[in-house]
Amino acid sequence: MIQCPRGTRDFLPDEMEKRRFYENRLRHVARTFGFREVETPIFEEAELFILRSGPNVLNELYAFKDKGDRDIALRPEMTAPAIRMFVNGMSNDPKPIKIFYFGQCFRYERPQSGRYREFFQFGAELIGSATPQTDAEVIAMASSMIENLGLREYKLRIGHIGVLRQKIADAGVPKERAAEVLQKLDKKLYDEARPLLSEMGVSESAMEDIFDLTETVGGVEVLDKVPGEAGDWLRQVVSYLDAMGVPTPEIDLGVVRGLDYYTGMVFEAEAPALGAEKQICGGGSYTLSQLFGGEEVFSTGFAIGFDRILLAMEKEGQTYEPVGIDAYVVPVTDDMRMKSAEILAMLRRSGISSDMDIMGRKMAKAMKYASGARARYVVIVGAKELEEGSVTLRDMASGEQTLVKIDALAQSIKGRSVPVHLGVQERIRARDQLLRPADVPVAHLGYLGGQGLRVLVEVPYAFGLHLVFAAHLLDHEFRIHHEFGFGTA
Repeated sequence: MIQCPRGTRDFLPDEMEKRRFYENRLRHVARTFGFREVETPIFEEAELFILRSGPNVLNELYAFKDKGDRDIALRPEMTAPAIRMFVNGMSNDPKPIKIFYFGQCFRYERPQSGRYREFFQFGAELIGSATPQTDAEVIAMASSMIENLGLREYKLRIGHIGVLRQKIADAGVPKERAAEVLQKLDKKLYDEARPLLSEMGVSESAMEDIFDLTETVGGVEVLDKVPGEAGDWLRQVVSYLDAMGVPTPEIDLGVVRGLDYYTGMVFEAEAPALGAEKQICGGGSYTLSQLFGGEEVFSTGFAIGFDRILLAMEKEGQTYEPVGIDAYVVPVTDDMRMKSAEILAMLRRSGISSDMDIMGRKMAKAMKYASGARARYVVIVGAKELEEGSVTLRDMASGEQTLVKIDALAQSIKGRSVPVHLGVQERIRARDQLLRPADVPVAHLGYLGGQGLRVLVEVPYAFGLHLVFAAHLLDHEFRIHHEFGFGTA
């Protein structure tokens, strides 16, 4: 039996639904921050990634020569393609340019928990502005994304690469070898950094000062140890974050991000649930466009490891419940199949997600299949009921069966109360004595695709969230929905 290649995965329908749901949460947050989505090719010229990361990146690339003898590589990350795209087609656009992207990347490394050779990355770039507010805007969006996904425990750490660059330069590290040293310091590989620094003529005491700096962590008071422009910059970033309601991040002068093109603020987010390998997001301010033939333009961006953050949510015990379909049509006898197909088509034209038994199952087995498909209703098409222009509508949650006219079937399914499957999957209970339809405004009238809701109300909750639910659902379970408006993001 042929298996999928090592380090890759197949996503079955339930898993794919979950991933799309959370992908769209990220997209929604990006749009609320004024970012627009872009897409770049999965493969690029290999030189793009060598210019960005250095020749050692070849060891990690899926690289090959195409039929035109060109050196091509599957993308190992998406920042370089995004900036290449900016240089090619957006460099004359009004600044700032705010873009985001989501896609798969490829890296040839040993697969392990939460790390694959084919992995998925969500990222954003704010191009053309170099201010503390720009940096804060990007950090705030990353934080908002993590919270909107529902991760309960995470930590933001910010630093300034300029502080450590200046420290190692003062110690005698040549500028052309700075990236080599920073990559070791980024991973706290002091035993490997020590002989490297010694080879460059760095004294033992200077090494200890460098290592101590990378371990300087704390609250805003740490900035008292950061002199000059870098310290002032980070103070302003923290002030903007405070103004935007983002919890004060940890100041960590050891956040390095080990790549040569980072120029100023750098930040990371980590999830304690992942243990030692806990980073889920990283970014900072940089200049990269000049490497790809454009003018030097300051940018700030970040990337979220989508697989990593889903794993962190899973380890926190969070689960996702697939939605299922609205209706499953079952003909009682074979001579009812044609009419059943007609009813099925009518439901689909009305925007109701629906399916029909095409295997010729007996009633009991058809009902069992409908339950497995998470159908909310089963439409039973029988000869006796058809004589009256009706069908039997069975509520799969309660077992209640109702005779419904065919011409009122779609409206009947749309109007029945169901749990709202929107936003973060945190469930709470609401009772008539707590919230009544008269107490809250109707926000929207309409039908929510596969959700089967016709009347929605919206009330404030907390942290800028809103509850959205059916007005006639107050004795039933519903779920928190983060966005204003109706429909999933």
